Amino acid sequence: MTKITKAVLPVAGFGTRVLPATKTIPKEMLPVVDRPALQYVVDEALEAGIEHFIFVTGRGKGAIEDYFDTAYELEDALKNKGKIEILDGILDAKPLEGTMSFVRQQAAKGLGHAVWCARDIVGDEPFAVLLPDVLIQTRAGVKSCLAQMMEAYENVGGNIIAVDPVPEERVSSYGVISPKDPTGYMDKTLIAIEKMVEKPSIEEAPSNLKITGRYILQPELMSLLRNQAAGAGGEIQLTDAMTRLMKEQEFHAYVYDGQDYDCGSKIGYFEAVLAYAKMNPEIGSQAKDLIAKFA
Repeated sequence: MTKITKAVLPVAGFGTRVLPATKTIPKEMLPVVDRPALQYVVDEALEAGIEHFIFVTGRGKGAIEDYFDTAYELEDALKNKGKIEILDGILDAKPLEGTMSFVRQQAAKGLGHAVWCARDIVGDEPFAVLLPDVLIQTRAGVKSCLAQMMEAYENVGGNIIAVDPVPEERVSSYGVISPKDPTGYMDKTLIAIEKMVEKPSIEEAPSNLKITGRYILQPELMSLLRNQAAGAGGEIQLTDAMTRLMKEQEFHAYVYDGQDYDCGSKIGYFEAVLAYAKMNPEIGSQAKDLIAKFA
């Protein structure tokens, strides 16, 4: 089984749901406590063993590349002022040379098209996709979501989609998976998938397991994306190509242990800030007191 070492992070979106904040700041760079949201996603992937990151960017996203670059003046100033702890934090966030690539999605043609833009760097290898506006927080002592998925991949191979249960009354807001065994999937962590259903009615939903923004995919998906017709919203949808690949390869859903936050929405971003502040080792106790104060 081929080890997964590459991850695609589509970061070309406009962030329209959190305007006007994202008019000049990429949504992925909005701060969550003391670091950009994107840093949490990169850290999650590093914990899972990812060695090479492929950022699919667009116009106005230069701040992302700059963030992961060396900041000579800042680092030198911190060193001269003896602020070594802060300097170490900045250096720890900086990747090794040659472990990040940046490709341009020249037109907003959808998530599927963004992933396809990474095809030449991905090559003929399985790869991970992480949506950077979705943060997944795990409890102390629990591996990151992608690390959990990697363990499952080592057992079954194929393609794996992260899912988590939502209340039945909310299934119509999400894409959900349809298990191959509609009666025997409860209380399982790894579930064989028959198909995916986008925003079903409560009555027609095949499960309450919503698709979250983490995927492990086989390279054959890229050839399908090459000629994938536009779908919902007139865009090339990743789920459409995955549905085609399901006819040829196994797909599993993995019910991860963690809590996801949609930082692409205002309330989801606010929720993420509160959750990560409470878990922060430096300000966690103070954050809890403040949250209780305004409750």
